[in-house]
Amino acid sequence: MLYLLLYLFFLFSALGAGFLSAISDISGMKIPNVMSVIIILSFIGAYSIGAFAGISEDVFFDVWKHVLSGIIMFAITYVLFLFNIIGGGDSKLATAYGFWLGLSGLSAFLFYMTMVGGVVAVVSILIAKFKPFKTVKEGSWIARSQAGESVVPYGIAIFLGAVISFIYLGYFNKEVFELFLL
Repeated sequence: MLYLLLYLFFLFSALGAGFLSAISDISGMKIPNVMSVIIILSFIGAYSIGAFAGISEDVFFDVWKHVLSGIIMFAITYVLFLFNIIGGGDSKLATAYGFWLGLSGLSAFLFYMTMVGGVVAVVSILIAKFKPFKTVKEGSWIARSQAGESVVPYGIAIFLGAVISFIYLGYFNKEVFELFLL
């Protein structure tokens, strides 16, 4: 039971950090570095709990596949950062989630993140065009969009892509939970 509780703690810590990153991105177009660190440390914790329980390979993939996934995600997002497509915080956040995904979950994450990012970009364009909000927090995504800046809080897309990918990978499956109880 303790293993399951610790696994859930690390799982929800990773998702909680992503949620707070998305909120921070919306309100100030910044993602604190500590959120990416929390996500990586949460993965290390969850993987370690699985190892102690003797079920790491049943829940996750081989550790090298998770590390390689993080490295690939860093390479992809670093190039996007160099071309000024995403910010540095976005790159770090996506890289941190890359460690959770393993190679098998990486393509799903990129797909869902891109789809959600496209929706957020369209919303940004509509906000810039119609300026529907009267009073907004200065420096926020909405204020900057209404001022004509081309900004997209990609932290939203990264977080939602991670949530969908965690579901896709089965991190919330009853069968996974039961493994921690054996």
